[in-house]
Amino acid sequence: MLEKEVELVLDLLTYENRLVMRTLLHTGLRIGDVLQLRPWQLKPNFWITEQKTGKRRQVGLPEPLLADLRESADSEWVFPGAKPGKHRTRQAVWKDVKRAAAAARLTANAAPHSARKVYAVKLLEKYGDIDRVRRALNHGGIEVTLIYAMADKRLTAKGRRRRSKPGRKRA
Repeated sequence: MLEKEVELVLDLLTYENRLVMRTLLHTGLRIGDVLQLRPWQLKPNFWITEQKTGKRRQVGLPEPLLADLRESADSEWVFPGAKPGKHRTRQAVWKDVKRAAAAARLTANAAPHSARKVYAVKLLEKYGDIDRVRRALNHGGIEVTLIYAMADKRLTAKGRRRRSKPGRKRA
């Protein structure tokens, strides 16, 4: 269910913002860290220092995504902005994700940060190890990681409740 909704939103985004979201979904990084990527960083594996936490983290990108990122980059930024010398803004991506989610009539609250939660859900499904997910997200404690990893169950349950017919009692 969650994967179908993610694909639907991705299909409705502008090409540039779809590329941002694909990067978020593949890496689990925060939007600010992705938007500040520089072309010289684009390698199959590289290190970044996260803005929010100051922690270093290794990031891996598959070749098809790397090729798309290299093609869209300018000389200074992987995600160039509307103003020369500036990178794309978080607000520009957020607005497009909100527009696409509304067009898809999603009941869940979609935003760029939702990609980080989808990343956590997929990692937990793949490995079944919440501590591995915590380390991948660079969380200090397991509490927040548990909230992220349960996003699929909460979002789909919320959607089912909202989609029930008027006048019917919910169980």
